[in-house]
Amino acid sequence: MRLRIAIAAALLTATTTARAEANADAAVAETPTPLPKVTVVAEHESDGYLVEHSRTATRTDTPLVDVPQSISVIARDLIRDQSMQSLADVARYVPGAGMAQGEGHRDTIILRGNASTGDFFLDGARDDLEYFRDLYNIDRVEVLKGPNAMIFGRGGAGGVVNRVSRQPGWVPVREVSLQGGSWDNRRATFDVGDAASDRAAFRVMGVYEDSGSYRDGVELERMGINPTLALAIGDATVLRFAYEYFDYDRVTDRGFPSFEGRPFRSDESVFFGDPARSLTYAKVNQGSITLDHAFNDEVRLRNRTMYGDFDKFYQNVFAGGPVDGTSGQVPLAAYNARLQRENLFNQTDVTFSFATGPIDHDFLVGAELGEQVTDNVRNTGFFNGTGLSYSVPAEDPTVSVPVTFAPTATDNTNRGRATIAAAYAQDQVRLSAKWLAIVGLRYESFDMDFTDHRGTGTEIDTTDDLVSPRGGLIYKPAPNLSLYASYGMTYVPRSGAQLASLTPSNAAFDPEEFENIEVGAKWDVNPRLAVTAAVFQLDRRNMIIPDPNAPEQSILVDGQRTEGVEIGVSGRINDAWSIQSGYAWQDGYLKRSMGDALAGLKLAQLLEHVASLWNRYDFTPAWGVGLGVIYQADMYAAADNLVTLPGFTRVDAGVYWTPNERLRVQANVENLLDERYYPNAHNNNNITPGAPRAVRVGLTASF
Repeated sequence: MRLRIAIAAALLTATTTARAEANADAAVAETPTPLPKVTVVAEHESDGYLVEHSRTATRTDTPLVDVPQSISVIARDLIRDQSMQSLADVARYVPGAGMAQGEGHRDTIILRGNASTGDFFLDGARDDLEYFRDLYNIDRVEVLKGPNAMIFGRGGAGGVVNRVSRQPGWVPVREVSLQGGSWDNRRATFDVGDAASDRAAFRVMGVYEDSGSYRDGVELERMGINPTLALAIGDATVLRFAYEYFDYDRVTDRGFPSFEGRPFRSDESVFFGDPARSLTYAKVNQGSITLDHAFNDEVRLRNRTMYGDFDKFYQNVFAGGPVDGTSGQVPLAAYNARLQRENLFNQTDVTFSFATGPIDHDFLVGAELGEQVTDNVRNTGFFNGTGLSYSVPAEDPTVSVPVTFAPTATDNTNRGRATIAAAYAQDQVRLSAKWLAIVGLRYESFDMDFTDHRGTGTEIDTTDDLVSPRGGLIYKPAPNLSLYASYGMTYVPRSGAQLASLTPSNAAFDPEEFENIEVGAKWDVNPRLAVTAAVFQLDRRNMIIPDPNAPEQSILVDGQRTEGVEIGVSGRINDAWSIQSGYAWQDGYLKRSMGDALAGLKLAQLLEHVASLWNRYDFTPAWGVGLGVIYQADMYAAADNLVTLPGFTRVDAGVYWTPNERLRVQANVENLLDERYYPNAHNNNNITPGAPRAVRVGLTASF
């Protein structure tokens, strides 16, 4: 808010000065003409680790205490203090959230027992690309938990992750950061912005990294640049342009196999497979145009168009099964894949603020159009040109063996074109000083045109008409305290690789349904500290399983349920002490048997108990320290519950020195006590070993 006021004041002052100079020679006494109102929309600043407002859950600028749904915000100060660089770093401090391994080549968030690679958004627009995202250009990360298709459309089964980017403004920004640390960690970022004129401002952010890893043979090189431009057109209109180029080359790392129901015990550095033949690269070109216009104080329009072009290749030679207890051998498998995707999405929102008698309304109507075209090519690896598997000793599993990659009858080679058209309406109602409500409805047409290029070239065209409601009721016994109940629903239509296993006679399936019921409380203890709590039940329906009476056919079943409690604390205890903390208890289970996953078994990688606590304490304006603890209970690697990832407690620390306004030095230590742990997996035999103790030192200069 302070930034918004500063920008508006700067533009108003510039306009006033220009008019005064133009009229300096005219000594004519006349009544001053009021200047038009200048409205410049900017993102809200945070107070330490606390963010009070968000657009993520409602598409309107709403205090979080008035949002009837669980939402966790990781602020820029916390990202900086912990030297976070990925969404995996962020998830550790989101109650109930986890990150799966993603086969070593993509972000895979787990929210309320549901894993997803597609529920990522950038400034509220769908960022449906499968890669590892970086935080070099991000102001904060907002994680909305529970389905809410009214706002985000299809997907978002367990919730969504929205990255809020840094925006250009009329305040100078000049910052360069250098970082180095364990295992040849080398990283540099910059952030430069300023006013180009009274009506134009720019900002350019960039990153370059060339780092090693605690894993043998694993390396990472990445770079990104993100120029942005804001134009204040007229007195109530702002036009923003943004473009990002981001790419990386890294080793695809799928971790350890299992042995007798646990991760195989080996040194954390050991690579199972061939790191030289396990490579991945991604190239992302993404641009957006955003128009904000205020017709007056009551009516506002926002239109956003986002285009993304994505090219990715990944190849891996990895553990394809458990360690054999008799021979001590572990089988290796291999494949590669190429994924190319183009996204084009346009959103238009119009908000109206008005009253009907004593009742105030913030009414939203909007539309979304989009198209997503994806090409997939996958090949299987043949060891020495013939074998689909290659066994190596588990005590010496790193190999270099010839592998030939070629398509088999089951490898996906296809093209999918998804087209969406949606319309939605939402009303945020202030019934009285103590009662608020939110109701909304979205209609979305989702059409998937799928061509399987294997064999006969099967074509499948499916259309789903999705109607997604949301509702919430808020009671505020005090202005800083809210008690709420909410209902949300979302759908996940059949698309992509799901259709490859179907035939035209066996493809007319309804989309999966996710229904969430939640009650909770939000308490702004004081203007700088917030406490939240939520209790939820999430049901998943229309899951595909083989028909027990006709295995060649499939049926839909009421598949799984997740229940849980989430608690979060963020902000400042006092001027010197900042805190970010969370706890979640979750119980999720299958309601129907699905192959080896029997009814009643726990959901894969569901964190039954997970807690995090980070503290920063500033002894003086120049010196501060940080200390954090992360706890995860045991969890299962897969839905068959055959392999357990043991629970762990990890301790992190930081030291901060700010000798003056232009220089900041920090040192972060991850896994201070050198705990052996396994944070996540992809399946029973692709289990990620956690990193040993690591130190990173960063220097940030402002000028």
